[in-house]
Amino acid sequence: MGPVYSSELQCRGLGMKVEAYDEQGNPVIGHKGELVCTLSAPSMPIYFWNDPDNIKYRQAYFDIYPGVWQHGDYIEITENGGVIIYGRSDATLNPGGVRIGTAEIYRQVESIPEIMDSLVVGQDWDSDVRIVLFVKLRQGSQLTDELIERIKITIRKNSTPRHVPAKIFAVEDIPYTISGKKVELAVRNVIHGLEVKNKDALANPEALDNYLDLPELQS
Repeated sequence: MGPVYSSELQCRGLGMKVEAYDEQGNPVIGHKGELVCTLSAPSMPIYFWNDPDNIKYRQAYFDIYPGVWQHGDYIEITENGGVIIYGRSDATLNPGGVRIGTAEIYRQVESIPEIMDSLVVGQDWDSDVRIVLFVKLRQGSQLTDELIERIKITIRKNSTPRHVPAKIFAVEDIPYTISGKKVELAVRNVIHGLEVKNKDALANPEALDNYLDLPELQS
């Protein structure tokens, strides 16, 4: 029954000790931070299947702030007591040292009719990070120079020039977890030649083959 403010959830869930933490693990108000839950709650899973020593479970939620559940999302708790959701915190890019949430790019790209789905990652390049965008096109569409330019213009117009990808590729599939989340970190590891751990959590692990050994990423 609380007041409603534009773009905000009215309040934190009842029974949930939710905070927004800064990088030092301090709760903050009025600033974007990590969504954490500092006390146990009835809806929390207590273990993963086939993880008898709770190694995967702890890596998933308790590695960043020991003893505190870190959910992997950015939120802001406002002065009103409301909450603004910004998207995944493990899905951030840092070109030129500027932190960019991948959700900011997805909102623009997936508004383009030819694009069915997309995935964006940061590639280490020339002592910095450059943004690489992969798009899954609708049947009958092609990634032409005109479409690439339209993608860039849409992103630049509705966000900032920093959000514009340096490289754009068409792929046949986008990898997702079994719970329906895009797996940007796995793709980032693939394009950097690193091991992808916990493939068992992927609904379509074969999709990662789309990102192997792309010569265009070497220039």
